[in-house]
Amino acid sequence: MLTPTADRPTRVARAAVFTVFGLNGFLLAMWVVHIPPITDRTGVSKSTLGMFILLMAGAGIVGMRIAGPLADRFGSRTLVGAAAVIASVAVIGPGLATGPVTLAIALACFGFGNGALDVSMNTQAVHVERAYGRPIMAAFHALFSGGGLLGSLLGAATLRAGLDLRITLVSAAIAGMALTFAALPRLLRDTDPQPPVAEEPHQRLTVPQGSSGRAHSRKVLALAVIAFAVLLTEGVAADWSTLQLREHLDADAATAALAFGAFSVAMTAGRLATDRVSGAFGRVAVVRYGMLISALGLTMVLASPWIPLTLLGWALTGLGLSGSIPQIFTAAGNLGTDKAATDMSRVFSFGYLGLLAGPAVIGWLTAVVPLTTAIAVPLIAVLVCCRYAGVVAPTSTESRRAPIADRVTGTDPD
Repeated sequence: MLTPTADRPTRVARAAVFTVFGLNGFLLAMWVVHIPPITDRTGVSKSTLGMFILLMAGAGIVGMRIAGPLADRFGSRTLVGAAAVIASVAVIGPGLATGPVTLAIALACFGFGNGALDVSMNTQAVHVERAYGRPIMAAFHALFSGGGLLGSLLGAATLRAGLDLRITLVSAAIAGMALTFAALPRLLRDTDPQPPVAEEPHQRLTVPQGSSGRAHSRKVLALAVIAFAVLLTEGVAADWSTLQLREHLDADAATAALAFGAFSVAMTAGRLATDRVSGAFGRVAVVRYGMLISALGLTMVLASPWIPLTLLGWALTGLGLSGSIPQIFTAAGNLGTDKAATDMSRVFSFGYLGLLAGPAVIGWLTAVVPLTTAIAVPLIAVLVCCRYAGVVAPTSTESRRAPIADRVTGTDPD
């Protein structure tokens, strides 16, 4: 099999997409680190803030669903530019809000821009990955985490220095627009030619082909369901891991915080390594064995009587989850139709619902069972993902450039 070699424009486009992913994480962090002073400034209670965050998430889903068809019509490069500018400008809004109403409007605008950017930048990432000739999607998602870390550190530094948050957010917006305009010309047009690949007619694929009709709709739905399950588990780990360690093993606050730290570090490290693993063993293996690792980690969390073992459990959970979402998004963007961004927006929005629903479901369950027992919900979710990992196998339109492991072992999700 020939190995496609990325030319200079493709390598430059990859760097530009790295920039956009990092910018997205940076802008989100700028909002998160300024939540305390913004709530103080606007007089918003914690319960009201929770409703506003749900409003922000709902606006994000609207942005995702609108951005998909628009990216298919006008190109993902155009939508990346528009969405990144909207998100960059909108990050100023919460800092200018003076009361609950203005804060709600500001968060809705920011959520809309962020959702549109999510879909458009991942669609562009699929085009760059396809042109690159090997898996690189997970590295983009690792850069998102890196941008979030940078934003958190800079935000914390400006708060410590006593800088007015409006100055910080305006500066972040200016930097965001500057990075967007620098990256935009370097992104690929959706119609850019793809590198040649070798013919391998003896390789057959057993998953439904990416054509229009019922088979295509079933594949999109299957990808959306496992995205929901994976992000449900991620949401539970992000919101409940610290409290689980504190309540289950009576850990002090500082020690309990290590649970989320272990999960986050393992997830970031896993994403940095995922592309090589995917290139060697295929997307199906990344999802299937990643889910098994997460299942092992969650089982340890459920059963562990010791703090170090619980921390290891949360770390394994993050490591196992780290590579799955990039594989799901790559699969959604390569279903062989001219509506790739629309397909991705459907998978994205359903997965995002899982990210929101997971923590809420656990919260409801804690009214009747201990928190640690409720962790069985994400455990079941990752086992379901493991069973149906074959849905991320390449369709016939990309099977010739896929790793042999994916082409041989892909299975019909039904």
